[in-house]
Amino acid sequence: MYRVITVEDRIRVPPEKLSMKVENAVKESIADQLEGIIDPRLGVILSVISVENVGEGKIVAGDPGVHYSTRFKLLAFKPEVHELSYGEVIDNTEFGSFVRIGPMDGLIHISQLIDDFVSYDSKNSVFLGKETKRTLKEGDKVRARIIAVSFGKEENKIGLTMRQSGLGSLVWLEEEKKKQKKGK
Repeated sequence: MYRVITVEDRIRVPPEKLSMKVENAVKESIADQLEGIIDPRLGVILSVISVENVGEGKIVAGDPGVHYSTRFKLLAFKPEVHELSYGEVIDNTEFGSFVRIGPMDGLIHISQLIDDFVSYDSKNSVFLGKETKRTLKEGDKVRARIIAVSFGKEENKIGLTMRQSGLGSLVWLEEEKKKQKKGK
């Protein structure tokens, strides 16, 4: 889920940015320090939206930069358990599909792909359901539910499922709608 977060922190502006307007120097310094960082509480910090307030700068002995107390807004992406997500299959492996959801990738384990026996064609990198004959290949758009989120120091993991009703490849979901309309 994308969120706008208000943060208050002390931001260090390096000496090479001191010739800029204070607000611009602070905004660039925040971006340099925080954008792309994964914080377990906030998620992936994507962008600095705005700088709300810049306090008086303080100089610390031995540091040529200036430190400003600042309030600013960030755009962050933090996946939540049970959240529905749309994504694109970016890689299929023998143990599951990797799906890009926002700025992160999640894994749909082979056991969570379809409520069917699934085989993997390694030559074509495609999953095939035995009974349903449904396929899942790279580039397919999917709707999945987040079932696990783990932010660690070394690895970040998102577990997904498509075995629940209303989930799966968008092609499968369209086929289901057409079948239901024919049945009525």
